[in-house]
Amino acid sequence: MLTGLFQSTTIPVLQEVVSFAQARQAVLAGNIANIDTPGYQARDLSVEDFQARLKQAIEDRDQATVQSPSEAELPPKPLVADVAKSSQTILRHDMGNVDMESQVTEMVKNQIQHNTALTILTDQFHQLQIAISEKV
Repeated sequence: MLTGLFQSTTIPVLQEVVSFAQARQAVLAGNIANIDTPGYQARDLSVEDFQARLKQAIEDRDQATVQSPSEAELPPKPLVADVAKSSQTILRHDMGNVDMESQVTEMVKNQIQHNTALTILTDQFHQLQIAISEKV
């Protein structure tokens, strides 16, 4: 019963977004930590791939809800995309391609996405708490 309640909300989706943002933040931080490592190639998680897989999971969940509400679940983890090489920066003389400005920019955008998902998730839990504790 509770599984169906949570699966019919945006909570599982927001949980995946938060998990992805945390994993991506670690990869981006690793890029900055290795900025002076000769030959280090910047890495990133594919946001587009994650979004496409998450969209497909939501569509599958919604279709399953129409057919059989008791089996409506997101696919098993992980929805986190594989680490992909980033080729958006200029190669330096030491064969490294980590650009501090672009990494910090990506970290800030990722942090905003993470904070937004957490805020919405917190509001969802607050609404559930109000609904549960409401005396009729």
